[in-house]
Amino acid sequence: MSKLPNNLAESQLIKVWQHQLLDRVRLVTEDGEPVEIIYPGRLNDEQGADFRDTVIATKKGLIRGDVEVHVRSSNWQSHQHHRDLFYNKVILHVVMWHNAKTGTKLQNGREVPILALDKYIKIPVSQWHNSASSPATLNIPCLKVAWRGKTSAIVEFLDKAGEERFLDKVNRFQRDIAQIKASQSLYRGIMGALGYSKNKLPFLELASRLPLKILESGIQDKISDGECLVRQQALLLGTAGLLPTQRKDSYQGNRLDEKWIEELERLWTSYHQTKTMSSDVWHLFKVRPNNSPVCRLIAMSYLLLRYREKGLLEGLVSLVEDVPMNRGYHRLERGLLVNTENYPTVQCDSNTFSRIRGLTLLGSGRAADIAVNVLLPFTFAWSKVVSRPELGRKAFDLYHLYPRLAVNSVERHMTEQLGLRRGLVNSAKWQQGLIHIYNKLCTQGRCSNCLLSQLEAGNYVQT
Repeated sequence: MSKLPNNLAESQLIKVWQHQLLDRVRLVTEDGEPVEIIYPGRLNDEQGADFRDTVIATKKGLIRGDVEVHVRSSNWQSHQHHRDLFYNKVILHVVMWHNAKTGTKLQNGREVPILALDKYIKIPVSQWHNSASSPATLNIPCLKVAWRGKTSAIVEFLDKAGEERFLDKVNRFQRDIAQIKASQSLYRGIMGALGYSKNKLPFLELASRLPLKILESGIQDKISDGECLVRQQALLLGTAGLLPTQRKDSYQGNRLDEKWIEELERLWTSYHQTKTMSSDVWHLFKVRPNNSPVCRLIAMSYLLLRYREKGLLEGLVSLVEDVPMNRGYHRLERGLLVNTENYPTVQCDSNTFSRIRGLTLLGSGRAADIAVNVLLPFTFAWSKVVSRPELGRKAFDLYHLYPRLAVNSVERHMTEQLGLRRGLVNSAKWQQGLIHIYNKLCTQGRCSNCLLSQLEAGNYVQT
């Protein structure tokens, strides 16, 4: 084995962890506790630790969380991670060398074990690059070479997993509908989807604080669309704590539409139905302007306006009912897409509000995600409540036929992990299947329950 260089880059060590180029069986943390790596996790492209959804086995059982990688353990403090709440999910601090005089403490005061890899690297540094690109070096069953090429089995696995994910969503909506109004359940689902992964929880909290019945109360009043719109925006932004006077960050005064802002602020001060959220709960780091919470909430106001006469529930369920089966997804997406042409609106980012026409606040990509992840499974669940099996069958058939969505970070990770050929995953259902496999098997340390482990062992029988 070649000597480890002193100028080792953190990016090199990340590859060592990502591709598990180490002896995984005899690992012991710096405080003497044995640890086994069940699943190394996936690279994090957001704020926080280097890897998410890692699974390790300890004397206490399986532990799931984040992993931060450094060349030296002292980098934890020098990088100020001990002051950063985004690192509070870390369960293991992976380093090449342990040189710190103290342990690794999180912002919340909890201490996590340190795993120093200098004595566990099993191949020379000169071979890291080649080994990192070879699945044969990896000790995760689905990454073995033997099963590769068995496309029909993989397709069957993805198909089954995609169906299971859809039915899981249906079951969640059914439980939700049993506890709250169906319209509120649908509204919550859409709000969660508008938040992406970064702001999903704040959006769900907002949906609870500002239920649909408040937003739709008085919506039938004989007021203009513009008046209706500004009421909804004042309620949504004010309850979220995202109006300019509620926010701690700065904004460019010369870019504000003062008249519009003044009207929102005036209307908000006249409302007393809800308790305001703190603007601190919203994540704005690495969020593109049109994906900001402000823009997404304004998009929601336009959806409420669009289905003002029927109400959100009836309007969207009717949309599913009326679309043709042949390329019906285009109609579904148009029913959710928000382009503000010919309407008074705003351009918004994390710091500014300014008026512009023709802005796409909710594009076809996010509309497709809402259709697949919210509207179709909700409609299936709702069809059971109202005893309309034909509506449920149509929602299910539309899901089966839905073309692929935009690629997300989990799909990219799983495609690379499984070594799938480009273009194989060509439907929304199979994309959902990859996400389901990741959530239900990989991140739960359930390799032995996975079809790919059975393929590797030669025990899988195709149905």
